[in-house]
Amino acid sequence: MSANLDSWQPKTELGRRVKAKEILDIDEILDSGRTILEPEIIDLLLPTLEAELLLIGQAKGKFGGGQRRTFRQTQKKTMEGNKPKFSCLAVIGDKNGHVGFGLGEAKETMPAREKAVRKAKLNLFKIRRGTGSWEDASSEPHSIPFSVTGKTGSVIVKLIPAPKGKGLVVEKEAAKALVLAGIKNVWSKTYGQTKNKVNFIRALELALRNLSTTKVPDKMMAKLAIVDGSIRKSEDSSVVAPEEPAIAAPPAGVPKRVERRPVRRVRGPKKEKKE
Repeated sequence: MSANLDSWQPKTELGRRVKAKEILDIDEILDSGRTILEPEIIDLLLPTLEAELLLIGQAKGKFGGGQRRTFRQTQKKTMEGNKPKFSCLAVIGDKNGHVGFGLGEAKETMPAREKAVRKAKLNLFKIRRGTGSWEDASSEPHSIPFSVTGKTGSVIVKLIPAPKGKGLVVEKEAAKALVLAGIKNVWSKTYGQTKNKVNFIRALELALRNLSTTKVPDKMMAKLAIVDGSIRKSEDSSVVAPEEPAIAAPPAGVPKRVERRPVRRVRGPKKEKKE
């Protein structure tokens, strides 16, 4: 990775500024609304980025029971014969508020995977995290601040805030994307043909994007512990759990109050009545 970045020759003004270390934060680019046209920009600003291939295809099996796989194969019937095409869906993230999705298609599997990872880097966006569950009093942004919905085709995905310790109550492929996004606890509801994994993941992406497009009052930002994007070290020190109130000691000369434990009375066996 480092060797490729050293030999990288930027073709855009944004890429030249990033390589010259004039821009050091990815949030600065995302907030300005600039279009990222080179995936090396993401590699340079987010070195801890991780990629995951989602299981959108299925191998051939009896009665449709084939094993799930990362590539979805389709064929086109022509006069010359069948022309196969492979599709691959990739998700990338730094587990700190940044995530991206990409769909790659090619005649072979390896180019399809490379296209998917490249598109995922170019489609990177940041999300909002917080504590929107009424059952949770934590100040750590481990979930989402409010419910959001995304729709693609017939698939509707609704994400609901969950309390700390609940985990990701979602489909397995959606859980992979939420982990890379930095979300640890969430509930979900789905409607429609969710077996179409491409539409399902696209609906999930729209739901995550709606977290940042929804307007939130300033007073609710602190109440729901909303964090936009990544959590920096300075913010980590500020997010501290509230301390328990100290109990004042009694003044001198006043005896301490002794709590008495209730006495448990044991009853003997019941006497039998004489007839």
